[in-house]
Amino acid sequence: MRSTTSELNWSGTVTYTAERVVRPSSIDEAAEVIAGTGRVHGLGTRHSFNDVADTAGVLLDLTGIPTDLVVDAEQRTVTLGAGTRYGDVAADIDRAGFALHNTGSLPHISVGGAIATGTHGSGTTLGSLSTAVRSLEVLGPDGTARTIDRTDPAFDGAVLHLGLLGIVTRVTLDVEPAYRMRQDVYGAIPWDTFTANVAEVHAAGYSVCAYTVFGDAISEVLVKSRVPDGADDVPVPDALVGAPRLPGTPGDDRRTARDGSVGPWWDRLPHFPFGSVPSHGSEVQSEHFVPLRHAAAALDALRGLADRIQPHLHVCELRTMAADGFWLSPTQGEDVLCIAFTWKKHPAEVAALLPDLEARLAAFDGRPHWGKMSSLDHAAIAGLYPRLADFRDLVARADPERTFASAFGERVLGT
Repeated sequence: MRSTTSELNWSGTVTYTAERVVRPSSIDEAAEVIAGTGRVHGLGTRHSFNDVADTAGVLLDLTGIPTDLVVDAEQRTVTLGAGTRYGDVAADIDRAGFALHNTGSLPHISVGGAIATGTHGSGTTLGSLSTAVRSLEVLGPDGTARTIDRTDPAFDGAVLHLGLLGIVTRVTLDVEPAYRMRQDVYGAIPWDTFTANVAEVHAAGYSVCAYTVFGDAISEVLVKSRVPDGADDVPVPDALVGAPRLPGTPGDDRRTARDGSVGPWWDRLPHFPFGSVPSHGSEVQSEHFVPLRHAAAALDALRGLADRIQPHLHVCELRTMAADGFWLSPTQGEDVLCIAFTWKKHPAEVAALLPDLEARLAAFDGRPHWGKMSSLDHAAIAGLYPRLADFRDLVARADPERTFASAFGERVLGT
């Protein structure tokens, strides 16, 4: 079990304030740390751009606990260590004949961290990565393990938990038969044409992503299409609301294949190969979710800030996600448009811009991603989540001594 101090998040923009970071090599070691510590919080692959994973006590880096992948073909589930990165196991799941319903754009993130923060892929009919959860194995305040599954009345409050209910050590996920995909790129689409056809564009494939810098056009649209069993390929439209299909770039090992070639799900759903540097590699991020019915108006409102956004922006990615019933889900109750900003590494300037950006989205019930930069405080968040009081009660019952409390939870959720 390794112990260190003064750790940073992946982007180097958040310094954890924890007294130390401990990397246990087993669940038993993790339980020992919890039982002997006043404050403790779980830590995955450090891809959050805020202090959601921080604590005043000890951070448990769960990436050292073995994956121990278990495939149950009869139940159509996989069980694995929560600190496991999706890219570490995707090919193994595929070889066993199965697939996840979706992945994030980065296969570098941990399963447990993605679930805890409501991280997602793209697809109007697809739920977040949290929606694949069948059960969680959780260490409580005294280090004792318990299992939370779909039979638990509080399951919808426990899956997207922000680390406040305990240390999740293992996760069981639903899987489905393995499938193949192709990825095609279209562009460009004039801004007004896109905003008039947001739902149509995002329904053009299994998973669709669009990119913009809030100029006169959407620069490109990625359409990821499933290839039916027994088929060699699937037809795709030559044009998407007037935008031509563009040729892929051969030999670009920084991105998954975008040339229409057919490949396994795990090598088409993410944007970046597991062995590549994820995203730009020097950035900060914010992401905001608005009901899909408000998509056009919300995008136009943000475009009004283009002169302030553009100097700090790499790109903004637009995705969609299906509704779910998790208490803290940004897509609770309604399908959403996800507006994801990949900013240049200008954290102070982005922090100064966010209050105005989020004020414009407030008219459309904009919710922030839990693991990314936001200016919203407890009062604003409370108005966006009707089950927040129920979640606070759940935390109080599971952790009466506040072993898993965090500054983020206190400031943003009032826990």
